[in-house]
Amino acid sequence: MVRAMNVKKRDGSETGREYVLRILKENIVMLELEPGSRISENELAAEIGVSRTPVREALIELSKSKIVEIYPQRGSYVSRIDWGLVEEAQFMRVTLEKAVIRLACQGLSEEKLEVLEKNVKLQQFYIDNNDIKELLELDNEFHKELFVLTNKVHIHRLMDNMILHFDRLRTLRTKAVDQRYVVDDHVAILDAVRRRDPDKGEREMELHLTRHEIDKDILRNKYPQYFKEE
Repeated sequence: MVRAMNVKKRDGSETGREYVLRILKENIVMLELEPGSRISENELAAEIGVSRTPVREALIELSKSKIVEIYPQRGSYVSRIDWGLVEEAQFMRVTLEKAVIRLACQGLSEEKLEVLEKNVKLQQFYIDNNDIKELLELDNEFHKELFVLTNKVHIHRLMDNMILHFDRLRTLRTKAVDQRYVVDDHVAILDAVRRRDPDKGEREMELHLTRHEIDKDILRNKYPQYFKEE
């Protein structure tokens, strides 16, 4: 591992495996564990403060969705960004989130709308203060809340591992593309929910989740070491 990870405090309800899995996901998405980098079970265990067993279990779980590659006798590696897997993850998100936004546009209580509005206001604060990491976390939370508020939280959990491929690319885009569009898109999505306009909600959601396609060549040319060869 090239750099120190961001290791957050363990939740009292988490098993060792769940804790390591959460930490690894966060650091892979935020590129603290860089695409193509080798990861050591011993180093991970020491840095996170657990035994090797939950680390091994978490790596095996991540390998199932191809975000980690395990080679016998050679070690484990963070997979390079595979555009095919990014597109599959995007397809999953667009399909499910267009369905969820239609549900949200059928009508949310004022209390539920306030949850989304508070999130967007915080996004505006962090983009004004150029805190991109917090913006990304709020972006993720905004989308998760749409699943929670429409009683589809288990679907969000099921797609969790696959969308790591998509989210990692989103993080990379923050290094090359102005992120104010994130806030503007969420404002538009929220407006559709408040107006109970499912067609507008679908359009805005699809636009938001497909913007990365425009920057494909820019990202591959600027960060070729992060991408799997096509």
